[in-house]
Amino acid sequence: VLPSLVGASLAGIDKRNQNGRNWLLMSQDYFNKANNEMIYLNNRSGGSGNDWWYETMPNVFFYQLYDLYPPLGDAEFQFASIADQFLAAVRAMGGGDTPWSSASMNYRAWDFVDRQPNAEGVIEPEAAGAFAWILYHAYKETGNPEYLKGAEWSLEFLNQLSSNPSYELQLPYGAYVAAKMNAEIGTDYDMEKLANWPFDRGPLRGWGTIVGNWGGFDVSGLVGEANDNGNDYAFILNGFQQAGALAPMVRYDKRFARAIAKWILNLANASRLFYSGFLLPAYQDGAAWSQANDPQRLIAHEAMRETYNGVSPYATGDALNGGWANTNLALYGSSSVGYLGAIIEKTNVDKILKIDLLKTDFFGDEAYPTYLFFNPYSLEKIVELNVGPEPVDIYESLSESFIATGASNAVELTIPANEALMVVLTPTGAEVQYDRNKMLVDGVVVDYRQSSQPFHYAPRIQALAAESQEVELGASVTIYGTVFDQDSDDLSYTWASSGGTIQGQGAAVSWQAPDTEGTYEIILTVADELQNSDRDTLLLRAVPEINLAPQIIEIVKNQNYLSPGETLELFCDAVDANGDTIFYNWTADAGTFIGEGSQVLWQSPLTEGIFNIEVEARDEQGAFSASSTSILVKVFTVVDTGHLIAYYPFAQNADDVSGNALHGQTFGAQLTEDANGNPFSAYFFDGINDNIRVANNSILNFKDAITVSCWFQPALFPGREVFIISHGSWQNRWKISITPEQHIRWTVNSSAGPIGDLDSRLAVEADSFYQVGATYDGQWMALYINGELHSYRPMAGDIRNSPVDMMIGQMLPDNPDFNFRGVIDEVKIFDFALTPGEMKEVYEEGLVSAISLPNREGGLPALKLSPNPASAELFVQYPAMNERRASFLLYNVSGQLLWQRDMKVTAGHSDTSISIDVSGLPGGLYFLGMRANASFLMGRFVKR
Repeated sequence: VLPSLVGASLAGIDKRNQNGRNWLLMSQDYFNKANNEMIYLNNRSGGSGNDWWYETMPNVFFYQLYDLYPPLGDAEFQFASIADQFLAAVRAMGGGDTPWSSASMNYRAWDFVDRQPNAEGVIEPEAAGAFAWILYHAYKETGNPEYLKGAEWSLEFLNQLSSNPSYELQLPYGAYVAAKMNAEIGTDYDMEKLANWPFDRGPLRGWGTIVGNWGGFDVSGLVGEANDNGNDYAFILNGFQQAGALAPMVRYDKRFARAIAKWILNLANASRLFYSGFLLPAYQDGAAWSQANDPQRLIAHEAMRETYNGVSPYATGDALNGGWANTNLALYGSSSVGYLGAIIEKTNVDKILKIDLLKTDFFGDEAYPTYLFFNPYSLEKIVELNVGPEPVDIYESLSESFIATGASNAVELTIPANEALMVVLTPTGAEVQYDRNKMLVDGVVVDYRQSSQPFHYAPRIQALAAESQEVELGASVTIYGTVFDQDSDDLSYTWASSGGTIQGQGAAVSWQAPDTEGTYEIILTVADELQNSDRDTLLLRAVPEINLAPQIIEIVKNQNYLSPGETLELFCDAVDANGDTIFYNWTADAGTFIGEGSQVLWQSPLTEGIFNIEVEARDEQGAFSASSTSILVKVFTVVDTGHLIAYYPFAQNADDVSGNALHGQTFGAQLTEDANGNPFSAYFFDGINDNIRVANNSILNFKDAITVSCWFQPALFPGREVFIISHGSWQNRWKISITPEQHIRWTVNSSAGPIGDLDSRLAVEADSFYQVGATYDGQWMALYINGELHSYRPMAGDIRNSPVDMMIGQMLPDNPDFNFRGVIDEVKIFDFALTPGEMKEVYEEGLVSAISLPNREGGLPALKLSPNPASAELFVQYPAMNERRASFLLYNVSGQLLWQRDMKVTAGHSDTSISIDVSGLPGGLYFLGMRANASFLMGRFVKR
């Protein structure tokens, strides 16, 4: 959505009022505020920490819109919030100024709520480029030097990498902002490396820029999975976006002007092949859909394969195979066409494009019209450029010369063979000035890399920072000065202060506060051998005592969920190290508070949802801290039509006792004691290659809702994700795993996308038993630990089918890399979402040790009870026997005998069943025993 708004705006459409709608205002719904993410995400109520590509780029696109339009709605608040969140993330990843250190960003994603990294799967270190793009432009917009530090910490990480971090799209944005910072503030990032990486094939996922010919079509310039020896896979979105990022880069580093101009020409040529009108129907999978629904053929295929079933090229995409759309013609990629369309324009010479270098130079300083041309011919060509009726001088950046003065209207430009021309239209007769690397005309930069006038860079103070802004009287604090000078190491540091004593010299000194309270200046001046210098001032306050803000230990809730209109008890457990009185201020998204102070009541609203409650604890001097919690307001409805799909009690084997015969096949796992000490009643997995495999079956691939529960005891945490149970894993359907940080993770892959992860707040410990329940009802994911609702999040869409077998103790049938080491027991799968009350019963069932279930003496199987859960009539299937009478015994969850009935049974040589009326029983968990002669069988069921 967001890049479509940017592209349309670049093409001249005002999206604030198109067809009577303010699309900009509507797009602000993608800012995730209610869930405390405080950034833009790929959907309106998402979660970070899964994939950086989906977490950084929505914010890049919002920033682009912010630059294109005056602020409206919550835009200003959102702009600052994004910058603050990204800066906090960079600091948490190691970026710092006391002393200076770059961030470490070798992760796949970052959780902006819990401020924790995700190192699982393919890492995306290129995200540092998107971080820097956002933070540098936040600095340019606000002037806040902290954002500049964050941009530098991000790019320093990217710059020090020795291997190409290319993953998808964030890298070209990083190359652009690196060139911009080099040109504007004098950093010295390795542009030869950074500018080439988006084109070279990277090792992480084979991403790069394609060169070649597919089936007689020139596809050079396309971006995607590149150079895979005949199996390239190009994506239209990435070419459009990369052009938007790298075209303005050459303003800041003209060394790449020819290469980028040539690439954009090739990209523009090859991108047509994604559109239905440029390939025969046999070479695409969207021809029929396009003809029926898009007669103008404006929507392109998401992607294009080099070969597919012997056809080359083949326009296609991932949507059809993934099951999330009826066509691979996708607005997802096509909507970015405005980026490329805005920067290129035909000229009077075929195959020579006019490339506008300002269109996508977001947050750029004042500039004169600047255009780039490339002549692909072996002869020089003359191109016409209309410069307008007002006379201008034409500066050519590559030759650093004015090639025309006083020009107006149509001007002829001569472009040498196989060369580029980069022209700037400046006011005629204006004054030319030089400021180190910059050439200016009437104060406006026209060349950021001038070489006609020699210059020497001045040192630049990157940071002047102390470990604390307040220092107690007479105490000392270390002050760090971080300085960069790209052409001199001979720097002198001069320190001064308006009070107190400075001890030491060089880049770090100690300041001892005076005995008088007040605010004092610490002044650092740095000069090189030519006396080029920079100066910065730090303010420190000397105080009798450092006032510490109150510390909030925990927000205590008396329940984990409540119904609309119900009341929740809240308690803020906080302490103040100075002994100050604490004042509390409670706020929430909705609902009303009753009372004040540390303990209040909150009456929930009449609508369902997840609501955030925040408390601010402030002391007498105004120092404060804040904390928040979320609460689920929902009416849980008991489902009467659901079924127990599979149940593995692991009593001597891995059979399914649900009646669906989804028996497990054991590979290496060994029978062991369960949580109650019963022998041969659970399985131990070695974490190497042990697993239990359940053959895939249509009955396992229900789609509307699900509950998965089990007991587990982890024995080892290997520093990577381990899988307790998985049906197709996150790639296909669902799984329960333990993250490297030892949190339980429940993952569902739904048709609505994106993949939903829900983590526990609790970190599990080795050698401890836990009962986990995971549910999804089509609207909400929930995670239960030991029978208590623990965490939850919104989610939508049908659960996708799995093409592979279900695995216990392993991720996928052929992948033992993430195997679980420990004990697993009592695995149950339902095709509906259990309520909190029902999940409590499942947990309590596992704690019952008075009854050993199932009893297998004599080799007899357990009773098979259906339906389970039951409402009125319970069918009891028992094995063949000679007896004609049997005693049936009903127990509650505590093992108490409720009744015993003697009943006639049918003797025979095959399984037989009878029915029992259970309509009068209260809802809950029950055990039914059957005693016939010397045999005693038992089964369990839930009464609704």
